Amino acid sequence: MGKLFGTDGVRGIANTELTCELAYNLGRAGAFVLTKETAHAPKILVGMDTRISGDMLESALVAGMCSVGAHAVLAGIVPTPAIAYLVRKYGFDAGVMISASHNPVEYNGIKFFNKDGYKLRDELENEIEDILLNNPSVLPSPTGSGVGTKSISEDAIEDYIEFLTKSTDVKFDGIKVALDCANGASYKAGPIAILNLGASMCIIHNEPDGTNINEKCGSTHMEDLKKFVIENGADIGFAFDGDADRCLAVDENGELIDGDKILAICGLDMREKGTLKNNTIVGTVMTNLGLNILAQKENLNLEQTGVGDRYVLERMIEKDYNLGGEQSGHIIFLDHNTTGDGILTAIQVLSVLKKSGKKASELASVMERLPQVLVNARVNNAKKNDYMEVAEIREAIDVLTAKFAGEGRVLIRTSGTEPLVRVMIEGKDINIMKQEAEKLAHLIEEKLQ
Repeated sequence: MGKLFGTDGVRGIANTELTCELAYNLGRAGAFVLTKETAHAPKILVGMDTRISGDMLESALVAGMCSVGAHAVLAGIVPTPAIAYLVRKYGFDAGVMISASHNPVEYNGIKFFNKDGYKLRDELENEIEDILLNNPSVLPSPTGSGVGTKSISEDAIEDYIEFLTKSTDVKFDGIKVALDCANGASYKAGPIAILNLGASMCIIHNEPDGTNINEKCGSTHMEDLKKFVIENGADIGFAFDGDADRCLAVDENGELIDGDKILAICGLDMREKGTLKNNTIVGTVMTNLGLNILAQKENLNLEQTGVGDRYVLERMIEKDYNLGGEQSGHIIFLDHNTTGDGILTAIQVLSVLKKSGKKASELASVMERLPQVLVNARVNNAKKNDYMEVAEIREAIDVLTAKFAGEGRVLIRTSGTEPLVRVMIEGKDINIMKQEAEKLAHLIEEKLQ
């Protein structure tokens, strides 16, 4: 079966890779590991996005939890960051989100949160995996009154919306906001929270039917929102992904404001207010060089981690920072929530927009983004981490790195959730970068089938 956990929980094609049996066993092992220190019958909050496979996997997962004596409380369709927040608010022992985030509808995933609302450390994921694969006999099977139950949380989405609206003291009257909800988990909370704060609104991709999540929409497909903002004369637009832990923006001219620019906008604002801890923003190795240049110019510290919001968060906790994120739109405001929160991010950007009186394009102009090209090589999933062991690939990477030295950079990394090796080149000449990235990606695909 191989390693189950990727960079964001367990993920795969629902009903073939992520089966009901696997979900049941994850429910058993996860509930046991996360709650074995409790002296009471544990309570675990469960949420999901809008995928058609969510009901099926929720039933299996909850059955597994109940079978080891845990009580499952169902939050229904809510964003991932709602689970992180509500676990803390309600005092639950753990939380679980059923979602494959930005992936297509055929995928689904299961990710766990501890009682403090944080995604699990590698050690805990390894413990869950070891029990599930190698030592299932340690799991209890209580009988009678020891069996767990399930119940419904009637107020989950309303409590999350209240949290969002209280995250700012700014009202957004006079601002017209365009939203793309990716036909996903933000379809209720996003519009309601922003409307409650006084903005006017126009919305697309806000009618989930179980099969249209992320379908040519949301933060991975920004084309519709760019057009929509211009057509409706919106002051700014925001796009979430399927589980709403990501947010990207579009200015009034339809130009993209990516996660790096959002970090720049919010980081400068927080520094001005005196709330940016240790004068530091945390990014990743994929962070655009433009943010590095801005940080040097503005005497900000920029720390970089491996790719993945969990690694950004770990650095933030370790060194007491409160702002970090990724180019893809995972932005963590640690003073407010313990994970990337797309709707919260939109609200924080809107707060800066309103207070500054500037246009979105003017806010975004504080950082010049250097051109980047990203090409995905689709490979055999079992071989994706072996690219540096192939001499031809290794030599090609060395040649390319030398070619762009001094005026850009080359970064190769594997996807934590898909059978992909990603080739990223950053530099000046977009055409040469694209040509070289595609050439290397083709070689990687050829050698890792």
